[in-house]
Parts: sequence; C-alpha cells; structure tokens
Amino acid sequence: MAIEWLRDRRPLTIRAIKPGDKSLLRDAFKGLDETSIRLRFFGPKKELTNQELVQATEIDFVRNVALVSCVQESGREHIVGVGRYFLYESQNPPLAAEVAFVVEEDFHRQGIASLLFKHLVLIGREQGISRFEAEVLPRNKAMLKVFDESGIPIEMKASGRLCTRNDVFE
Repeated sequence: MAIEWLRDRRPLTIRAIKPGDKSLLRDAFKGLDETSIRLRFFGPKKELTNQELVQATEIDFVRNVALVSCVQESGREHIVGVGRYFLYESQNPPLAAEVAFVVEEDFHRQGIASLLFKHLVLIGREQGISRFEAEVLPRNKAMLKVFDESGIPIEMKASGRLCTRNDVFE
C-alpha cells in the first residue's frame, strides 16, 4: 500500500485489489460515464457481471496484477481508479504484459492513471517484465498522454481504430 497525493493535494491510497472489493468496484463502475466506459472497454457496457467482478478481484498477482486507487469520503473508502496488467500466456519467462486503466470522471486530470502506471511498472520490473503494451483508442488523448509523460521509451503502432503503446524499460 502506498499513499500518494492528487494534484489538488488530497491523499490517495494505492493498494492491491482484493476479493472483498467487489462491491466497491461495482460502485466505482456505476460512477463511470458512458465515455469512460467506451474508452476503457471499447464499447457500451451497463454493469459488471458477477463473473467479471470475480475475475477483476480474485487474482494471483503473478500473471495478473491489479491496483486500485482509493479516497476517503464520508468516512468510507471509495475506489476512484483501477490499473492492471495481464501477462501474455504464450511467454515463458514473461517479457510483456498488457496494461489498462480506468479513472472515475470526477478524478480526471488528478494524475491517478500516471500514479497507477508508476506502481505497476515497479511491480513489473520486480517480476521481470520488460515491456508493457496497451490498446488505446486514438481519441483517448488522456491515456496517450499518460504514456507519453511516463518517462519510458514508447513505440506507437496504429492498427485500425486502436493504437498499441509499447512501453519498454530497462
């Protein structure tokens, strides 16, 4: 667990997701607007199914790593962002992982995705990952900016409606 600071000086907790976070994650998803859902899931989505909640919260932290960013409001913890990576199954040892983020609209432009990415990179380095890849819609300028400002060399490939970001680090 780490305490970081939002750009507006509020404290933000970044921690591992856990099985008990299903209801917090469901609530966080309900707080997303249609645009954020389309940018993250590449299409409309009304809710997370029980199976999706299990897959999102009951993970091994080896091949699948997920972090949540949380704030305290009215004495309760609220998830305001999620970052995760998945190792590609075909690689042994794993060299690359796909990374993805989503941040609640009320917390956009506070640096949450960048903070989540920073922590995922640290975990990834410890796990021997040498490259992150991300499929990002070209109109998702905020996510593209997170990668551009990460300080990690980036290679971008456009294929149809998606941009693949390859972030390599030493």
